[in-house]
Amino acid sequence: MKYRSINALLILNMLALTAPFLRSFEITRLTSAQTPAAPATKDNPELARLMQEDQADRTPDDPKLIDWKIVGPRDAARLKRVKELYAHNQLKTGGDYYHAAMLLQHSDAADDFLLAHELCVAAISKGDARAKWLAAASEDRFLMNIGRPQRFATQFRCDGPNCEFHLYKVDETVTDELRKALDVPSLAEAKAREAKMQRKNK
Repeated sequence: MKYRSINALLILNMLALTAPFLRSFEITRLTSAQTPAAPATKDNPELARLMQEDQADRTPDDPKLIDWKIVGPRDAARLKRVKELYAHNQLKTGGDYYHAAMLLQHSDAADDFLLAHELCVAAISKGDARAKWLAAASEDRFLMNIGRPQRFATQFRCDGPNCEFHLYKVDETVTDELRKALDVPSLAEAKAREAKMQRKNK
């Protein structure tokens, strides 16, 4: 009986000591669960509009109707504005980074292609899977611009008027599995597309 009484007293004392901590933990847990999530940041509407305009200039009913004397200056103005928004830290969401990268992809400078690739990496890290293919394409465009083989086989080139489009030289050590991870067709599919383009031109 004596030992039982001592054990009972010890248990009661331990419960008395730990009870405040248990109550404190429960209050913290409930408070945390009741805290509303921060509202999701919306895409920058100006960047979204600039991309829509960029795509509209490139997708007329007949691609032959694109007047590059008109589209070229529009591209330059959009490119200038995107760089301003980037420099002033106005890119916040995955969508913002993706839209900016797409616009930079239509530059003619290697540094812009490299920045486009980096923005795609940021977009992917923020959950925008649309940027996967563009990450590969912008890297290929950068490499092509500096005279090195492309890696993902996304770039086709036509040198001169009335020429045939051909697949720009490719580093064939890159695996199709890596291409697949970035939503890029296999090398065999890229070569089949090249052949189809050439047959169409003929």
